[in-house]
Order: sequence, then structure tokens, then C-alpha cells
Amino acid sequence: MYSFQSRVRYSECDDTGRLSVVAMVNYLQDASTFQSEEFDRGFASLRDKGIAWILANWRIEVDRLPRLGERIEVSTWCYEMTRSHALRRFAITDEAGREVVRADSQWFVLDTTSGHVTRVPDDQRAYLSAEPRGDMGPLGRRIRPEGPGTPTSPARVRAHNLDTNHHMNNAQYVLLAHDAMEELGVSGGLGSITVLYRKMALLGDVVTPVVHEGAHGCDVGLTDADGDTYALVQFELRREEA
Repeated sequence: MYSFQSRVRYSECDDTGRLSVVAMVNYLQDASTFQSEEFDRGFASLRDKGIAWILANWRIEVDRLPRLGERIEVSTWCYEMTRSHALRRFAITDEAGREVVRADSQWFVLDTTSGHVTRVPDDQRAYLSAEPRGDMGPLGRRIRPEGPGTPTSPARVRAHNLDTNHHMNNAQYVLLAHDAMEELGVSGGLGSITVLYRKMALLGDVVTPVVHEGAHGCDVGLTDADGDTYALVQFELRREEA
């Protein structure tokens, strides 16, 4: 298991004084990135090998979003790795050691020259941990939007949306989907987020969120001009935040 400690900054909070959704996702990403750097298997090492880890899908469960100034610990561990993929867990815990956010995720290795998924190199097994998956809901592999979809304001991918793989950062898809939900006035305490990534949004692409409201919350499809899907994001909502 890899962990690092932090404190919720003002710049990471939303208008309620809690950790924003996009900042929460960034913390999870930072944990796996920091671990890669400590293992000397980070961005530069992967680039030299012509490969990159890509996130296929994840489920994030939220008990509560930490408040401004709270001290938190962010952890991650890989509990399964095969020749084809890796499964990685995350957790954000408060000062009392309670998990306030937990996530599960599936990752593949991309050959950056061919643009196709490739076998996981043997040296990446260094990530494999003895920690179990732990108690979480199932890692969703499919989202079926409920109800008619309502398109919201399109967004063009800018340079500040990109990561070192030169496509839109994983957290930015969640941000666009969350903004679209708020644009339609959908509210409620956040229970969980499931994200399925379908194709990469690149610099200059225009992404149109289409919101489907259902009994559980909202399903948001992030689509291109032809209606093809970059990502599907499902927000399960509850009436009150913990």
C-alpha cells in the first residue's frame, strides 16, 4: 500500500467549503502517480518504454467530502494484476482513520505507438500488494442511461484540460459531467460515481454532455459531434450530505 498525507486547501473546495468533486478525483490520481514515481516507474520511465497506463473505469463511493482544513490520508494499492489488466483500490481517510471516500478501478497498458492495448510488462508487477480489495460495491462495467437525454453546454478541450498523455485528464471528464448535472439544477448529496471511459478526448475536440435523469440520480454521456461517446458518468445521489 502507498499513502500520503495532506490537508484540504481552500483552492480545493467548492462553494460549500468541502473538497470539490474534481479535487477529490485528483487526489486519487495523485496517489497512484506518486507511487509510480517512487517505484521509478513513472511518466518518464513509461514514455521511454513506449507505453502508458490508461484508466478504463472506476467506481468512487463517497461517505462524505472532507471540509476545508481537514487533515486527510490518501492511499492506493493494486490488489490484482494479470497479463491483460490491473485492478487498483483507493481510499481517503480522515484524522480518525475512517474511510470517507473509497474507489476501485480497472487499468490497461497502452502501446503509445500503435494506439492499442498491450500486455502488462512483468516489471509492473512491483505494484501488486497483499492488501485485499476490501468492502465496496461492484466495479461497474456497464451504464444504461435512464430516461430521455438533455444536451447541455458543449465544452472545447483546452490545453489546461490535458495530461502528460496528451488527452483530457481523467478527472476533467468527471468535472464536465458534474457541471452538466448542476446546469440542469439536479442536486443531492453525492453517494457514488461510476465512470466508463470509451475514447480519448484530444486538444480541440468539442465534448457535449447529455444528461439522463433517473431514480438513482443522473447518467451523463460525454459525446462528440457524431454522438459517439468519450465517457459515461453515473452519479448516484442521496437527499442529504453526511
